[in-house]
Amino acid sequence: MLPLKNIKVVDLSRVLAGPLCTMLLADMGANVLKVEEPRKGDDTRSWLPPSAAIKSDAAAPHLPPESTYFLSTNRNKRSIGVDIKHHLGQKIIHNLVKDAHVFVENFLPNKLAKYNLDYKTIKQINPGIIYASISGYGQTGPYANAPGYDVLIEAEAGLMHITGEKDGNPVKVGVAITDITTGLYAHGAILASLFHNMRTGEGAHLDINLFDSQIASLANIASNYLITGKEATRHGTAHPSIVPYQTFATADGQIMIGAGSDVQFESLAHVLNRLEWLQGDKFVSNAGRVKNRGELLGELSQMLKKHNTAHWLETFKFSKVRFSYGPINNMQQTFEHPQAVARDVVTEVEHPRIGNIKLTSPAVGYSGERLQVTRAPPYLAQHTTEILKEEGYQDAEIAKLMKQGAVVDNSICTAEGPGRHSKL
Repeated sequence: MLPLKNIKVVDLSRVLAGPLCTMLLADMGANVLKVEEPRKGDDTRSWLPPSAAIKSDAAAPHLPPESTYFLSTNRNKRSIGVDIKHHLGQKIIHNLVKDAHVFVENFLPNKLAKYNLDYKTIKQINPGIIYASISGYGQTGPYANAPGYDVLIEAEAGLMHITGEKDGNPVKVGVAITDITTGLYAHGAILASLFHNMRTGEGAHLDINLFDSQIASLANIASNYLITGKEATRHGTAHPSIVPYQTFATADGQIMIGAGSDVQFESLAHVLNRLEWLQGDKFVSNAGRVKNRGELLGELSQMLKKHNTAHWLETFKFSKVRFSYGPINNMQQTFEHPQAVARDVVTEVEHPRIGNIKLTSPAVGYSGERLQVTRAPPYLAQHTTEILKEEGYQDAEIAKLMKQGAVVDNSICTAEGPGRHSKL
C-alpha cells in the first residue's frame, strides 16, 4: 500500500518545479493526471536535443521525439490533452476536480481566472481541495505578475552571487536547483495540507514560489548576513566557515576533502603524517584554521599535488579515516559508482514510443523498499480517453469533444495525426 494511494491530483503545471512536485506525489502512489495543452503539451517536450530515439513502430508516429528533459520529471503520471481555453475543456477540468484532493498549477497569478480555473472557482466545486499555486515571485507583492525562471531567480535571490570562483564571475548552478527546491517545498506543503484535510476536511490555497524558496535556501549564508551584516562572497568549492572543505588539485586531477570538525581534521593530519598541525593554536581548532586558511591550504595543496588521485583515494580509504573525501566524478563515473549500483539508483521502464529507457529511481525508500516506477513518462495526450471514461464520459461524448477541439487523444492516432471519433 503506497502512502498516497487513492489520492487524486489534477496537475496543470509545466517545466520543472510543478512537475517535480507532482512526480514525487505520483511516486508515492497518487493518481496524477497531467493536463496538457493538446497540440504542444508541457514546454519541456520541445526542449531538444537531446531526445530519446523513437522506435520504427512507435505509438503516435506524428509526434516529435520525446525530450530527455521531459522524461526526467514525469514518470508515474498519465497525460490528458485538454484545451483549457475552450469552454468544454474548462468543464472537463471542473469534472476532474470534483473528487480530486490536490490541484497544482504554475501560471502567473490570476491568469487562470479567465479560464474559470482559479482557486475561487475550484473551491466552489470542491471546498476541500488543496490548490497549490507555484509561481516565480508569489501571489502578492510588486513582482507578483513577473515571469520567473530558475536562472533569473538564482541571480536575483542571492544564489548566483555566492556561486563561482573567488575572483571569477558569478555562475549558475549546473542544474535548475531553484526549481528543484521549490518543487520540494511544494511537495512538503501539499503533504502537510493532506494531513490537515484528513483531520478537519478543510482545503487550502498554497502560495509557493521560486523567489521565497531560493531566499529560504540561502541557509547559513543568509543567517550570516542577517545577524552580522557581513556581505557574502564567492568561495569556489571552499566553505566560508570550515577549513579544509574544498577541492584540491592532484598530480592528474582533483579530489574533494572535507574536515567538518576538529576530530576529522586530526584524522587528516594523522593520515598525512603532519602531526605538527596538531601542535599550538594555528590549526588545532576550526576557528584557527579559518583564520590561517591561506597557510594551511598552501601546505595541503603542495602535498596533494605530489601524487595522482588514485593514490590519495587508496590512502584515504574510508575504513581508515574519519573525514570526508572523494573524486570529482563525471556522469559515467557517477552512475558506475559502486554505491549507486548497490542502491539501484537507475530504473528501467518500457515506453510505448521509445522502448526500454533508463530513468533515475525515486530517492525514497519505505521500510527497506525503494518506491517504484510503474509508469513511463507519458507521451502527449496518451491517456485522454482512458481518463475521460473513468470520469463517466461515454464514447459518443468523447468523440464530440474531440470533434469540437476540446480534447485530443494521441493514443488513437495515425501517422497523419490525432484519431477522430471513428477510431473509438
